[in-house]
Amino acid sequence: MIKISIITVCYNAEKTIEETILSVLEQNMDNFEYIIIDGQSTDNTMSIIKKYSKNIDLIVSEKDNGIYDAINKGIKKSNGDIIGILNADDIFYSKNVLSDILYKFIINPKLDSIIADVKFVNSKGQLHRTYSAINWTPKKLQWGMMPPHPTFYCKRELFDKFGYYRNDFKIAADYELLIRFYFVNKISFEYIPATLVQMRLGGISTANFFSNIKINKEVLYACRLNNLNSNLFKIYTKYLFKIFEYLQFK
Repeated sequence: MIKISIITVCYNAEKTIEETILSVLEQNMDNFEYIIIDGQSTDNTMSIIKKYSKNIDLIVSEKDNGIYDAINKGIKKSNGDIIGILNADDIFYSKNVLSDILYKFIINPKLDSIIADVKFVNSKGQLHRTYSAINWTPKKLQWGMMPPHPTFYCKRELFDKFGYYRNDFKIAADYELLIRFYFVNKISFEYIPATLVQMRLGGISTANFFSNIKINKEVLYACRLNNLNSNLFKIYTKYLFKIFEYLQFK
């Protein structure tokens, strides 16, 4: 039976980590493992995590070299066939997210990955916009457009074949990995027409104007590393598509 590994990395996430954990533990299937990698939090994060330790397969709390180093650590410690990342300030949108993902891989054993939709909410839980992967294709990577990373679930073996998240990126290592997987190595994917994750605004990639500048520079660097033809003009035009997306899916 196919097993899914869900990895949550966190650091000083006491305000959100409990809701994230509960959204995993409330899933309507049992064939998954849950791994939490903590960067040695100094707040109440670990005491909250320990409340649910009996239902969490692996808890690690130690210093790391950033979020992508922590993710890689979780992947390497995992035992599942399929890997997915759930950030410490995000939650699964429904109780059947993992069963929907599992079903796709069961009916299509040759499938490498899936992508789907996410909803962004503000601090009050109000809908800001929907980020849909319905029209996404690998060609859009050169325009700075990637599928919602929290909905990206892939076979674990792909990391051993094509590499893990690069630690020399601060924000866009997920973008670089998707270029490497989808553009360079042509892995297969299927879109699930559903919202899988609810994301809070204010994360590492949505924090402010300056983070957008930094992420776009890293996106261009990721393209050049993988010989994907792009430039800053192309990358910045993605914001025009985001305006359309905001109006269409709000």
